[in-house]
Amino acid sequence: MKKLFQYIIFVIIIGGSVFYLFTKYSGVDEGEQAPDFEATLVDGTPFKLSDLEGGYVLLDFWGSWCPPCRKENPKLVKLHQKYSDRLTIVTIALEKDSLSWKKAVKKDGFLWKNQIVNQNRYVMLSSIARKYGVSEIPAKFLISPEGKLLGKLSFKEIDNLFSVTSNY
Repeated sequence: MKKLFQYIIFVIIIGGSVFYLFTKYSGVDEGEQAPDFEATLVDGTPFKLSDLEGGYVLLDFWGSWCPPCRKENPKLVKLHQKYSDRLTIVTIALEKDSLSWKKAVKKDGFLWKNQIVNQNRYVMLSSIARKYGVSEIPAKFLISPEGKLLGKLSFKEIDNLFSVTSNY
C-alpha cells in the first residue's frame, strides 16, 4: 500500500511538471519585439513572421470549432478588405483536422495568403501560441512595422489606429 501511495505521488508530481512546461507563460509584453516563428502556409509556402517587417501585421489565433472566433470572422474579413494595403493578416488556426478548417474558411471568406493551420486543437500545445502567451482563443496581436508588439487590440481600436494614420 505504501509503495502504491508513493507511486501515485510520483505520477502526480511528474504529470504536474509536464503540464507546467507545456502551459507556462512565455508570451511577450506590449512594446517588446514580437517573437519570430516559421511555419508553412496552407498553400505549402514557407512562412517567417520577420519577413513581414516594414508593415503592420495582425496575428489572429482562432479555430473553426470556436463559436466566439467564428462570430468575429466577418469583422476580420471587413478589416482585411478595408486595410489590405496597410495591414497583413496572418491567421493561425488551431484545428483537430483540416476538413473543418477548409469549410469554415470558405464560408467565412478568408481570402488572404497568410493562413496557417496548426493541427492541434489545444491552445496550450501550439508552439506559436505559447510564444505569444495565448491561453484562449480568439486572440489577436497587432505588430508594428518595426516588429514591436502593439498589444491585443479590439477591431475598433485597430480601425481607429488606421483611420488616424490615414489622415497623415
